[in-house]
Formats: sequence, structure tokens, C-alpha cells
Amino acid sequence: QVQLQESGPGLVKPSQTLSVTCTVSGGSITSTYYHWIWIRHSPGKGLEWMGGIGFDGRNYYSPSLKSRMSVTRDTSKNQFFLQLRSVTPDDTAVYSCAREAAGLGWRWQDHWSQGTRVTVSS
Repeated sequence: QVQLQESGPGLVKPSQTLSVTCTVSGGSITSTYYHWIWIRHSPGKGLEWMGGIGFDGRNYYSPSLKSRMSVTRDTSKNQFFLQLRSVTPDDTAVYSCAREAAGLGWRWQDHWSQGTRVTVSS
């Protein structure tokens, strides 16, 4: 069965880049027709869909984060990566990766990682 596991630093300084890796097992990130996405959760904003990358390498981003984030992948390692640039304390959250199916007007995530807490602080 599909499992996802994040890894990354727990502390990032303001203005720097937040980077997290998601390692997928039990399924290929190139399998049709899934997306591989990042979601974060914080007390102030709740759950927030950030964006990700499709089976074909196409990117999908939240309009509010598009200018600051990038999602890339390494298909040989079955991994995908989040980079969030110019972070502030408002970016402090628990970051999760997930597998997603999507169509016009809807999204559904069927497998989630446990989530990793990232704190932005000097």
C-alpha cells in the first residue's frame, strides 16, 4: 500500500528557504492520474492546500503561495520536494505530503504522511 514519509529541518530562519522531502513507497509518483501535493496546518490558518506536482511533472500551486514555492521530483528515488522561499513566522506549521486525485472543482487526498512540524524563528 502507498505510504508517504516527510523529512526536513524543524527550524528555519526568517527570509530563508524551507525545504522538505517526501519519500513515497508502495506506488510510483509517475502512475496515472495522481497528483503529489503538500498541505500545511497551523492554528491561525487551519488546513491550507499548498500545491504539488502531477504524474506528468506538471505543477499546481495555490495562488497565495505561487510566487514563493516550488515543487520538484526525483522519479528515480520516488521522491518529491517542497521549497518555500522568503519564509516568515507565519509559515510556521505542520507540513504534510499526500497523494491526490483532482478534477474540475474538486480534490481528494487518499494517502497522507504523518506530518512534520517546521518552525520559522530567529
